[in-house]
Amino acid sequence: MTASRHPFVDFRNVWLAYNDELLAQQQFAVEDISLQAREGEFIAIVGPSGCGKSTFMKLATGLRRPSRGSIHIDAALVTGPLKISGMAFQAPSLLPWRSTVDNVLLPLEIVEPHRSLFKARRAEYRERAVALLRSVGLGGYEDKLPHQLSGGMQQRASICRALIHEPKMLLLDEPFGALDAFTREELWCTLRDLWAARRFNVILVTHDLRESVFLADTVYVMSRSPGRMVLRREIALPRPRDLELTYTAAFTDIVHELRGHIGAARSPGNGKAAAQAGP
Repeated sequence: MTASRHPFVDFRNVWLAYNDELLAQQQFAVEDISLQAREGEFIAIVGPSGCGKSTFMKLATGLRRPSRGSIHIDAALVTGPLKISGMAFQAPSLLPWRSTVDNVLLPLEIVEPHRSLFKARRAEYRERAVALLRSVGLGGYEDKLPHQLSGGMQQRASICRALIHEPKMLLLDEPFGALDAFTREELWCTLRDLWAARRFNVILVTHDLRESVFLADTVYVMSRSPGRMVLRREIALPRPRDLELTYTAAFTDIVHELRGHIGAARSPGNGKAAAQAGP
């Protein structure tokens, strides 16, 4: 992959107040966020509840525009919802009356330019969806309805739906939070393999520190609200990573380090002090 001269994700001094009244009162959901991610980088955002992680995701997708500062994705200023991104959330939100493969195909039916081409290229698109489902272990389940799938299988299908239009960036908001520990770890490996094969950018919001360290190239810690980035931690653990790595001292040391920063970020008044001190 050819290195780009520009960061793929580029937040420059971004502040967000959710409405004009809050802006006039200088009450911000996130403050002074500057963050850069290179093309193909996997980053994770962690922090205490209510710190602004989901707000960051809305900014990254163009669903919210900053009150101050600028955001560039793939060298273009973000001024509205991005077509080059896919999203998956904690709840799979599959349509109950559609088969697994038809749920995966949904973005191609409703988003241009695929929508205009869908009827003519339906067979090709379906083949793409089936191949994607097989790559995450859902071969043979293409025609099953959501209620016939386990929670983990539904989430695999949800990730396939987010990737069907071959986005340059995948945004994941607590995608595995509702799953049991064993299923969650299986899906870590599924996501690891998808990313390794395609090298799209990933922004993962999670409360699970082990998840962030296992998957990400770089982990960012946010302070309590108003959210600021108080730590940037590169994860220098070798790739490819397998689950055995999570039982090593090197892995647990990083998790404990991040937990310490989260604890500090929870304390009232510590967010801005940590931000001023820097990582």
